[in-house]
Amino acid sequence: MNETGPRRNHDRMKVLGGNSNPALIAEIATCLGTTPAQCCVQRFADMEIFVEIRENVRGKDVFVLQSTSFPANDHLMELLIIIDALRRSSARRIIAVIPYFGYARQDRRSSGRTPISAKLVANLLTEAGTDHLLTLDLHAGQIQGFFDIPTDNLHAAPVMLHDIKARYATDQLVVVSPDIGGVVRARRLAKRIGVPLAIVDKRREQPGISKVMNIIGNVRGKNCIMIDDIVDSGGTLCSAAEALIQKGALSVSAYITHGVLSGAAAELIASSQLEELVITDSIQPKKNTQESPNIRVLPIAPLLAEAIERTSKEESVSYLFD
Repeated sequence: MNETGPRRNHDRMKVLGGNSNPALIAEIATCLGTTPAQCCVQRFADMEIFVEIRENVRGKDVFVLQSTSFPANDHLMELLIIIDALRRSSARRIIAVIPYFGYARQDRRSSGRTPISAKLVANLLTEAGTDHLLTLDLHAGQIQGFFDIPTDNLHAAPVMLHDIKARYATDQLVVVSPDIGGVVRARRLAKRIGVPLAIVDKRREQPGISKVMNIIGNVRGKNCIMIDDIVDSGGTLCSAAEALIQKGALSVSAYITHGVLSGAAAELIASSQLEELVITDSIQPKKNTQESPNIRVLPIAPLLAEAIERTSKEESVSYLFD
């Protein structure tokens, strides 16, 4: 990434967002050497959403930043209404920047008579007037195929890799996938660091509740780093950390892109065998997350700002995937 300082503000580009993560919008704007465009998102008495774009966007590339995190439905509707307001205001291109893409865990039918909600959200965004999507670590890569518009799925791995190399000696390190589904992601990072891979074999009895069955790979005498895209209730990570310690691991930490951390997840993690949980600020951290003694937040603004800059200039963003 280019880290040489603030970038020149392009006359044809504007950045704005809803209420999901105002701190991240401000940080991205600072990286770009600009200020967020004025966008007022209000509620009527019945909580109906009203949006007013308070500056000229005609002929501009407008980047709308909004994670569809809790409350997911409110933030999704905010995003759709902002996009509609921009389309009716004659924006040249509308690029939705969704660091955390909600509903991504519903990417297939898990049983009869169930929806594929990720596809529904993709349709809504497209029909609202989105021209391009930038997102970060989709839960399932195939969701890109749900969109009929250009979609760039960025990865937080380069940010995590830099942090891991600065904090850990690689001779006692092993990267761990907390489940079979995350093996590709974990293997890619393990290869880049040059360390072994281990896998937690678990069985999910019901949503949010899983049981560790076995550890595949040698973790005895190693510092383990679990890699995943989402931490929600924290139950999977905590049970996996306990199993790794029982198998002789020296320590267990986790690097997770999206810190959903619902309910009392932060408190559960604080009392677990996890030495540290590292998340990005793709979702604005809640107060209990910020105050947790073993949760640390990595800034993702420089990565997203670089992608926004390159997209505005119609340059390649491919190297940001590495």
